[in-house]
Amino acid sequence: MILRPGADDLRLIGFYLGKVLLGLGLLMAIPAVVALALGEFNAATAFVIGASLCVLVAALTDLRFRTRRALSWAHGMVVVALAWLVGAVFAAVPMYLGGRFSDPLAALFEAMAGLTTTGMSVVHDLDHTPLSEDLFRHLLQGAGGLGILIVVLSLFAAGAARVATLYTAEAREERVMPNIIRTSRFIFVVGATFFVVGTTALFVVLLIDGFTPGRAVYHAVNLFLASFATGGFSPMQASIAYYHSAAVEAVVVLLMIAGTLSFGLHLALWRGDPRDVLRHLETRTLAVTTSVFFVAMVFGLLRSGTYDHPVPLLRKGLFTLLSAVSSTGHQVNVGDTYLSDWGVLAPAAVVGAMAIGGMASSTAGGIKAFRIGVTFKTLVHDIRRILLPESALVVSSYHVGRRQILRDETTRAATTVLLLFIASYLIGAMTALAYGEVDISQALFESVSVGSNIGVSIGVVQPGMPDGLMAVYILQMWLGRLEFVAVFVLLGYSLSMLRGQAST
Repeated sequence: MILRPGADDLRLIGFYLGKVLLGLGLLMAIPAVVALALGEFNAATAFVIGASLCVLVAALTDLRFRTRRALSWAHGMVVVALAWLVGAVFAAVPMYLGGRFSDPLAALFEAMAGLTTTGMSVVHDLDHTPLSEDLFRHLLQGAGGLGILIVVLSLFAAGAARVATLYTAEAREERVMPNIIRTSRFIFVVGATFFVVGTTALFVVLLIDGFTPGRAVYHAVNLFLASFATGGFSPMQASIAYYHSAAVEAVVVLLMIAGTLSFGLHLALWRGDPRDVLRHLETRTLAVTTSVFFVAMVFGLLRSGTYDHPVPLLRKGLFTLLSAVSSTGHQVNVGDTYLSDWGVLAPAAVVGAMAIGGMASSTAGGIKAFRIGVTFKTLVHDIRRILLPESALVVSSYHVGRRQILRDETTRAATTVLLLFIASYLIGAMTALAYGEVDISQALFESVSVGSNIGVSIGVVQPGMPDGLMAVYILQMWLGRLEFVAVFVLLGYSLSMLRGQAST
């Protein structure tokens, strides 16, 4: 019998949600200060209101719900699912007050796209958005890429020993360090190191390309946040195509690759153990799938006559593919050219790359290379079991940090999430088709991009898109970022409150 959550359970959940809102309020203080410094007083007012609201609610929950009770697995899942949803709602407040969105739903879409590192935008007149508001969009990507619960663990370490379940619930299966606090701080160290190196490189490149120092700093910071967090937001509507710079594209590619690596592999590289990277299941899976997709893309582009020279094949084709694999969503093409000029095979390769996404326990989205690798390993295992004598003991293994035995529960979990992603893609595509404004190719392309938290768009996502489709896309982004499990636990938890047996 499912027990109905009691008052203590709800108090515990509310207490940790308050911590998340406190972290979000502190994040809003950064663009508020920037807005005041630049004289963007309307934006400053919006951020002060948003931050004050977050801090006020956080203070009330701390006063009302303070507890030293440990989180169970179910509590952690519910907290994580609500944190991403409630966090997006509160992040949408200053966005809507800024006046760049047609309605609150559009502001919520933008906030969810930022936190889930999807990177699709419905903001009006992005090229003339106040700098502080644009900075906030990119900061949301950074927080979402690292994990907003990771932020809480690091800021409020005193209670983190009791909330280790939040780390796993946030779709991060790999503990980089034995201790969750050390893991969280290592993630921040990696992010901070790449921030220094990445923004410096982008700053220098942009200066060489003719940017003034002030604009170079602004674009370098935002491009780093969008690229390393694999978010894909851009300061300009044209995305990376705005810069017309091979050097910028090269730095961005390196940052996207760094962002799609799991933090466990970052640790291996920091310790000088590249062999662990080469043996890793996800490294091998991405190497194979990306190579296959790239060959298919090149063949498709050559056959359609879109590009016939290595330079555009690399700067347009390979960049787009890596943007899709890393789940970043940066674009160097106008969106509708993927279907109007690229033929059939090349866009299909992009869709396949978007569906797979990057590595588990990274800033990337998608089904994840780990699940694709496990599914392939399972297929090979089953074929071997059929071909070998019945008395033979068939054992398969894979390398993720260390050699691990392929077990039935791992296979079931990977297959289940893979099928749920496919279902999400189909639901999003059917919703778009129901409005009768796009064809099946456009609907599937956009739905896979949204559901995998990628952000490469062919133009379906825009400020004037139907509210119903926007709501479905918000749901897809939320489900995709949390990889379904936490949201389903939240649903079951909610139903148990209505139908379960009261606990004592």
